[in-house]
Amino acid sequence: MSDYLLFAEVIIDILKVVNRILPKHNLFNEILSIHSTKRTVKQQRIVEAAISLFADKGYSNTSTAEIAKVAEVSEASIFKQYGTKDHLLLSLIVPYIREFFPSMANEALDQIISNGDSTFEGFLRTFLHNRIEFIRGNKEIFQVLIKEVIYKEELKHEFLPYVSDLIVPRLTKLIEAFQERGELADIPVDKILKLVFGFIGGFMISRFVLFNMDSIPDEEIEEAITFVMDGIRHR
Repeated sequence: MSDYLLFAEVIIDILKVVNRILPKHNLFNEILSIHSTKRTVKQQRIVEAAISLFADKGYSNTSTAEIAKVAEVSEASIFKQYGTKDHLLLSLIVPYIREFFPSMANEALDQIISNGDSTFEGFLRTFLHNRIEFIRGNKEIFQVLIKEVIYKEELKHEFLPYVSDLIVPRLTKLIEAFQERGELADIPVDKILKLVFGFIGGFMISRFVLFNMDSIPDEEIEEAITFVMDGIRHR
């Protein structure tokens, strides 16, 4: 098999992991279609009411009193079951990610590679646009998850291992392939991963959480890409 075909196989494998780390469309609608047999009837009513209201009105515009009314339960029942509205949301999202993340991740970087060019810079550009669009459609979920991941050790143990186990090995292959082509600097792959995705994580969190932006201008995205590539490009 030619080097070109081997490289193409690596690219396709990588893209199968990132494209659908989470669904493209609104997560609330996706979760609503899943009926959990592990919940009691009352819990299921609370879940369905919460998801429906979150999807319709937005997370921040929905009160626990409204959820209780639609679910036909007392507000005290919600507090007894979940404690806070944030915890109610997390109780929906975390099991969903835990159960469905692996199959979604295995379908991943398809769209990113097919829409990008065959350079790491092109991959990075498509990746950023893809994930920014996803976060725009699920911003409130993203904000709650980030806040909870920072302060809750148990959530880190639930969520981060999936990211590490499913994404890092494939991204390692991708970076090694571009290094072999002479596009990226010959520095340890784990350092490149930390530099690139540490910066991207901070970039996304600062815009969508700290500054509460609804989107990120293309100019800022290009500046971020230039900043990253200047640090890892082969000279």
